[in-house]
Amino acid sequence: MSTSADPLAALAALPGVTESVDAVRTAVDRVYGHRVMRRRSNEVTSEAALRGARGSAALAGADWALEEVRRRTDFGAEGEPRTVGAALRLTAEAGQLLSIWRQSPLRVLARLHLVAAGGAEENERIGRPRQSGEPVDEPLIGSTLPLPDADEVAGRLDGLARLLLAGSQAPALVTAAVVHGELLALRPFVSRNGLVARAAERIVLVDSGLDPKSICPAEVGYAELGVAPYMAALEGYASGTPEGMAAWIGHCGRAVELGVRESTAVCEALQRGAA
Repeated sequence: MSTSADPLAALAALPGVTESVDAVRTAVDRVYGHRVMRRRSNEVTSEAALRGARGSAALAGADWALEEVRRRTDFGAEGEPRTVGAALRLTAEAGQLLSIWRQSPLRVLARLHLVAAGGAEENERIGRPRQSGEPVDEPLIGSTLPLPDADEVAGRLDGLARLLLAGSQAPALVTAAVVHGELLALRPFVSRNGLVARAAERIVLVDSGLDPKSICPAEVGYAELGVAPYMAALEGYASGTPEGMAAWIGHCGRAVELGVRESTAVCEALQRGAA
Protein backbone atom coordinates (compact mmCIF):
# COMPACT_ATOMS: atom_id res chain seq x y z
CA MET A 1 0.00 0.00 0.00
CA SER A 2 1.17 3.55 -0.70
CA THR A 3 3.02 5.40 2.01
CA SER A 4 1.42 8.77 1.11
CA ALA A 5 -0.46 10.79 3.72
CA ASP A 6 -3.70 9.31 2.40
CA PRO A 7 -2.88 5.80 1.12
CA LEU A 8 -6.52 5.01 0.39
CA ALA A 9 -6.78 8.03 -1.87
CA ALA A 10 -3.59 6.89 -3.59
CA LEU A 11 -5.25 3.56 -4.34
CA ALA A 12 -8.23 5.40 -5.81
CA ALA A 13 -5.86 6.92 -8.38
CA LEU A 14 -4.71 3.54 -9.70
CA PRO A 15 -5.57 2.78 -13.35
CA GLY A 16 -9.09 1.44 -13.72
CA VAL A 17 -10.22 2.24 -10.18
CA THR A 18 -11.98 5.49 -11.12
CA GLU A 19 -14.03 3.61 -13.69
CA SER A 20 -15.06 1.03 -11.08
CA VAL A 21 -15.99 3.76 -8.60
CA ASP A 22 -18.05 5.62 -11.19
CA ALA A 23 -19.86 2.47 -12.31
CA VAL A 24 -20.78 1.61 -8.72
CA ARG A 25 -21.96 5.13 -7.97
CA THR A 26 -24.16 5.16 -11.09
CA ALA A 27 -25.65 1.76 -10.26
CA VAL A 28 -26.34 2.67 -6.62
CA ASP A 29 -27.93 5.99 -7.56
CA ARG A 30 -30.18 4.20 -10.02
CA VAL A 31 -31.59 1.72 -7.51
CA TYR A 32 -32.04 4.42 -4.88
CA GLY A 33 -34.07 6.36 -7.44
CA HIS A 34 -36.47 3.47 -8.03
CA ARG A 35 -40.02 4.46 -7.21
CA VAL A 36 -40.47 1.49 -4.85
CA MET A 37 -37.75 2.92 -2.59
CA ARG A 38 -39.96 5.89 -1.74
CA ARG A 39 -42.44 3.83 0.26
CA ARG A 40 -41.12 0.31 0.67
CA SER A 41 -37.41 0.71 1.30
CA ASN A 42 -37.61 -1.28 4.54
CA GLU A 43 -38.81 -4.32 2.60
CA VAL A 44 -35.98 -3.95 0.11
CA THR A 45 -33.48 -3.67 2.96
CA SER A 46 -34.81 -6.82 4.62
CA GLU A 47 -34.67 -8.78 1.40
CA ALA A 48 -31.17 -7.51 0.61
CA ALA A 49 -30.02 -8.62 4.07
CA LEU A 50 -31.35 -12.12 3.53
CA ARG A 51 -29.85 -12.45 0.08
CA GLY A 52 -26.55 -10.98 1.22
CA ALA A 53 -26.33 -13.46 4.08
CA ARG A 54 -27.08 -16.32 1.69
CA GLY A 55 -24.29 -15.13 -0.62
CA SER A 56 -21.75 -14.78 2.18
CA ALA A 57 -22.60 -18.23 3.51
CA ALA A 58 -22.20 -19.67 0.01
CA LEU A 59 -18.64 -18.34 -0.14
CA ALA A 60 -18.02 -19.95 3.26
CA GLY A 61 -19.07 -23.35 1.93
CA ALA A 62 -22.83 -23.40 2.64
CA ASP A 63 -24.33 -22.73 -0.79
CA TRP A 64 -28.04 -23.04 -0.04
CA ALA A 65 -30.89 -21.96 -2.27
CA LEU A 66 -32.56 -18.76 -1.11
CA GLU A 67 -35.83 -20.52 -0.34
CA GLU A 68 -34.03 -23.04 1.84
CA VAL A 69 -32.53 -20.19 3.85
CA ARG A 70 -36.05 -18.77 4.26
CA ARG A 71 -37.63 -21.99 5.52
CA ARG A 72 -34.89 -23.55 7.65
CA THR A 73 -34.68 -22.91 11.38
CA ASP A 74 -31.97 -25.37 12.45
CA PHE A 75 -29.13 -22.89 12.27
CA GLY A 76 -27.50 -24.18 15.44
CA ALA A 77 -26.73 -27.58 13.91
CA GLU A 78 -23.12 -28.37 13.05
CA GLY A 79 -21.76 -27.86 9.55
CA GLU A 80 -23.54 -25.84 6.90
CA PRO A 81 -26.54 -24.82 9.06
CA ARG A 82 -24.21 -23.18 11.57
CA THR A 83 -22.44 -21.31 8.76
CA VAL A 84 -25.72 -20.00 7.37
CA GLY A 85 -26.83 -19.04 10.87
CA ALA A 86 -23.60 -17.13 11.40
CA ALA A 87 -24.09 -15.21 8.17
CA LEU A 88 -27.67 -14.32 9.12
CA ARG A 89 -26.63 -13.16 12.58
CA LEU A 90 -23.84 -11.02 11.20
CA THR A 91 -26.13 -9.34 8.71
CA ALA A 92 -28.57 -8.48 11.48
CA GLU A 93 -25.82 -7.26 13.81
CA ALA A 94 -23.85 -5.14 11.33
CA GLY A 95 -26.45 -2.39 11.15
CA GLN A 96 -26.34 -1.95 14.93
CA LEU A 97 -22.62 -1.23 15.05
CA LEU A 98 -22.20 1.90 12.95
CA SER A 99 -21.67 4.34 15.82
CA ILE A 100 -19.09 2.06 17.44
CA TRP A 101 -17.31 1.54 14.11
CA ARG A 102 -16.65 5.27 13.87
CA GLN A 103 -14.93 5.22 17.26
CA SER A 104 -13.30 1.79 17.42
CA PRO A 105 -13.23 -0.48 14.35
CA LEU A 106 -11.36 -3.14 16.30
CA ARG A 107 -14.15 -3.39 18.89
CA VAL A 108 -16.60 -3.94 16.08
CA LEU A 109 -14.47 -6.65 14.51
CA ALA A 110 -14.28 -8.43 17.87
CA ARG A 111 -18.04 -8.19 18.21
CA LEU A 112 -18.57 -9.51 14.71
CA HIS A 113 -16.45 -12.54 15.49
CA LEU A 114 -18.37 -13.17 18.70
CA VAL A 115 -21.62 -13.07 16.74
CA ALA A 116 -20.27 -15.24 13.93
CA ALA A 117 -18.77 -17.86 16.24
CA GLY A 118 -21.96 -18.25 18.22
CA GLY A 119 -20.31 -20.44 20.82
CA ALA A 120 -18.67 -22.69 18.25
CA GLU A 121 -15.23 -22.39 19.86
CA GLU A 122 -13.92 -22.23 23.39
CA ASN A 123 -14.76 -18.86 24.89
CA GLU A 124 -11.21 -17.61 25.28
CA ARG A 125 -10.63 -17.91 21.52
CA ILE A 126 -13.72 -15.96 20.46
CA GLY A 127 -13.79 -12.24 19.84
CA ARG A 128 -10.06 -11.55 19.95
CA PRO A 129 -7.22 -11.75 17.43
CA ARG A 130 -5.56 -15.14 17.35
CA GLN A 131 -2.43 -15.71 19.37
CA SER A 132 0.82 -17.32 18.35
CA GLY A 133 0.42 -20.99 17.49
CA GLU A 134 -3.39 -20.95 17.29
CA PRO A 135 -4.68 -22.66 14.12
CA VAL A 136 -7.10 -20.98 11.74
CA ASP A 137 -10.13 -22.75 10.32
CA GLU A 138 -10.80 -20.96 7.04
CA PRO A 139 -11.53 -23.61 4.38
CA LEU A 140 -12.07 -21.20 1.48
CA ILE A 141 -8.61 -19.69 1.72
CA GLY A 142 -6.79 -22.66 3.19
CA SER A 143 -3.18 -22.69 2.02
CA THR A 144 -3.79 -20.36 -0.94
CA LEU A 145 -2.24 -17.41 0.89
CA PRO A 146 0.54 -17.48 3.49
CA LEU A 147 -0.87 -17.04 6.99
CA PRO A 148 0.63 -14.00 8.75
CA ASP A 149 1.89 -14.65 12.26
CA ALA A 150 0.15 -13.20 15.28
CA ASP A 151 2.57 -10.26 15.65
CA GLU A 152 2.05 -9.21 12.05
CA VAL A 153 -1.72 -9.53 12.47
CA ALA A 154 -1.69 -7.29 15.54
CA GLY A 155 0.41 -4.65 13.82
CA ARG A 156 -1.62 -4.58 10.62
CA LEU A 157 -4.94 -4.53 12.47
CA ASP A 158 -3.74 -1.55 14.45
CA GLY A 159 -2.61 0.13 11.23
CA LEU A 160 -5.97 -0.53 9.60
CA ALA A 161 -7.82 0.95 12.55
CA ARG A 162 -5.64 4.06 12.55
CA LEU A 163 -6.17 4.46 8.82
CA LEU A 164 -9.93 4.29 9.21
CA LEU A 165 -10.03 6.65 12.17
CA ALA A 166 -7.83 9.19 10.39
CA GLY A 167 -10.34 9.50 7.57
CA SER A 168 -9.71 9.62 3.85
CA GLN A 169 -10.81 11.35 0.69
CA ALA A 170 -11.00 7.95 -1.00
CA PRO A 171 -14.34 6.74 -2.38
CA ALA A 172 -16.31 4.33 -0.23
CA LEU A 173 -15.69 1.44 -2.62
CA VAL A 174 -11.93 1.75 -2.14
CA THR A 175 -12.13 1.86 1.64
CA ALA A 176 -14.57 -1.05 1.76
CA ALA A 177 -12.41 -3.13 -0.56
CA VAL A 178 -9.30 -2.53 1.56
CA VAL A 179 -11.10 -3.47 4.79
CA HIS A 180 -12.46 -6.63 3.15
CA GLY A 181 -9.16 -7.61 1.55
CA GLU A 182 -7.03 -6.89 4.62
CA LEU A 183 -9.21 -9.01 6.89
CA LEU A 184 -9.22 -11.90 4.44
CA ALA A 185 -5.47 -11.72 3.97
CA LEU A 186 -4.77 -11.49 7.72
CA ARG A 187 -7.37 -14.00 8.93
CA PRO A 188 -7.11 -12.39 12.40
CA PHE A 189 -9.51 -14.80 14.11
CA VAL A 190 -9.41 -18.56 14.54
CA SER A 191 -12.50 -18.98 12.35
CA ARG A 192 -15.23 -17.22 10.32
CA ASN A 193 -12.84 -14.61 8.93
CA GLY A 194 -14.52 -14.51 5.54
CA LEU A 195 -17.94 -13.89 7.05
CA VAL A 196 -16.51 -11.18 9.29
CA ALA A 197 -14.63 -9.52 6.41
CA ARG A 198 -17.73 -9.31 4.24
CA ALA A 199 -19.81 -7.97 7.14
CA ALA A 200 -17.16 -5.30 7.78
CA GLU A 201 -17.24 -4.31 4.13
CA ARG A 202 -21.01 -3.93 4.42
CA ILE A 203 -20.56 -1.63 7.44
CA VAL A 204 -18.16 0.59 5.50
CA LEU A 205 -20.52 0.88 2.52
CA VAL A 206 -23.38 1.86 4.80
CA ASP A 207 -21.39 4.14 7.08
CA SER A 208 -19.83 5.98 4.15
CA GLY A 209 -23.23 7.04 2.85
CA LEU A 210 -22.82 5.14 -0.42
CA ASP A 211 -25.48 2.63 0.62
CA PRO A 212 -27.14 4.09 3.74
CA LYS A 213 -30.16 1.78 3.61
CA SER A 214 -28.02 -1.32 3.02
CA ILE A 215 -29.80 -2.39 -0.15
CA CYS A 216 -26.76 -3.24 -2.30
CA PRO A 217 -25.55 -6.64 -1.06
CA ALA A 218 -22.07 -7.13 -2.49
CA GLU A 219 -22.11 -10.65 -1.02
CA VAL A 220 -24.64 -11.61 -3.68
CA GLY A 221 -22.21 -10.44 -6.32
CA TYR A 222 -19.22 -12.28 -4.89
CA ALA A 223 -21.20 -15.51 -4.82
CA GLU A 224 -22.44 -14.97 -8.38
CA LEU A 225 -18.96 -14.20 -9.69
CA GLY A 226 -17.71 -17.41 -8.09
CA VAL A 227 -15.11 -18.63 -5.64
CA ALA A 228 -12.23 -18.97 -8.12
CA PRO A 229 -12.37 -15.32 -9.32
CA TYR A 230 -12.83 -14.19 -5.72
CA MET A 231 -9.67 -15.99 -4.67
CA ALA A 232 -7.73 -14.81 -7.71
CA ALA A 233 -8.65 -11.21 -6.94
CA LEU A 234 -7.71 -11.71 -3.28
CA GLU A 235 -4.29 -12.99 -4.33
CA GLY A 236 -3.92 -9.74 -6.26
CA TYR A 237 -4.70 -7.75 -3.14
CA ALA A 238 -2.28 -9.80 -1.05
CA SER A 239 0.48 -9.25 -3.61
CA GLY A 240 0.43 -5.53 -2.79
CA THR A 241 1.19 -4.59 -6.40
CA PRO A 242 -0.70 -1.70 -8.00
CA GLU A 243 -2.14 -4.05 -10.59
CA GLY A 244 -3.24 -6.55 -7.97
CA MET A 245 -4.79 -3.92 -5.73
CA ALA A 246 -6.67 -2.37 -8.66
CA ALA A 247 -7.93 -5.79 -9.72
CA TRP A 248 -9.25 -6.49 -6.21
CA ILE A 249 -11.02 -3.12 -6.03
CA GLY A 250 -12.50 -3.76 -9.46
CA HIS A 251 -13.74 -7.18 -8.35
CA CYS A 252 -15.38 -5.62 -5.28
CA GLY A 253 -16.98 -3.02 -7.53
CA ARG A 254 -18.46 -5.64 -9.82
CA ALA A 255 -19.85 -7.45 -6.79
CA VAL A 256 -21.59 -4.29 -5.58
CA GLU A 257 -23.04 -3.74 -9.05
CA LEU A 258 -24.44 -7.28 -9.06
CA GLY A 259 -25.88 -6.66 -5.59
CA VAL A 260 -27.56 -3.56 -6.99
CA ARG A 261 -28.98 -5.64 -9.83
CA GLU A 262 -30.39 -8.10 -7.29
CA SER A 263 -32.12 -5.37 -5.30
CA THR A 264 -33.40 -3.74 -8.48
CA ALA A 265 -35.10 -7.05 -9.29
CA VAL A 266 -36.60 -7.03 -5.78
CA CYS A 267 -37.92 -3.52 -6.39
CA GLU A 268 -39.45 -4.61 -9.69
CA ALA A 269 -41.10 -7.60 -8.03
CA LEU A 270 -42.53 -5.43 -5.27
CA GLN A 271 -43.84 -3.02 -7.86
CA ARG A 272 -45.61 -5.86 -9.64
CA GLY A 273 -46.97 -7.14 -6.33
CA ALA A 274 -45.12 -10.40 -6.81
CA ALA A 275 -42.84 -10.26 -3.77
